[in-house]
Amino acid sequence: MPVAVAPPLGTGQAPDPMAAYREADRLLEAREPLEALRVLQPLSGEFAEDSAVLLLTARCYFASAQLRKAEEVLRRIVEADPADDYARFMLGRCLQRQSRPDDARVHLRIAVSLNPSPDYADALARVGG
Repeated sequence: MPVAVAPPLGTGQAPDPMAAYREADRLLEAREPLEALRVLQPLSGEFAEDSAVLLLTARCYFASAQLRKAEEVLRRIVEADPADDYARFMLGRCLQRQSRPDDARVHLRIAVSLNPSPDYADALARVGG
């Protein structure tokens, strides 16, 4: 059963940010990325630069094949924190899915150097890294 995150229209109450984030994460895990994006929408103002909100947004875009939007958000994360290995990995995967292996390779190599995760190494191998 979904958690109610938004009060009824006209009540003047803002949604609870943590409840909205958790609900969006749950929806993404349930393979409902478009609904998760809808739930995240109210957070896009006050929490527009929050790395956790940005990363969840990027994951939703990626899961719904909105790859250009995912790339845009992931580039913002990487610009703010170049050592974020997961954002680098996701950006590499996003570029790979857009048939841009040379661009993907750069970010996947950095991700592997920051964290030698088997998932990262496998993704790098798939783009010929």
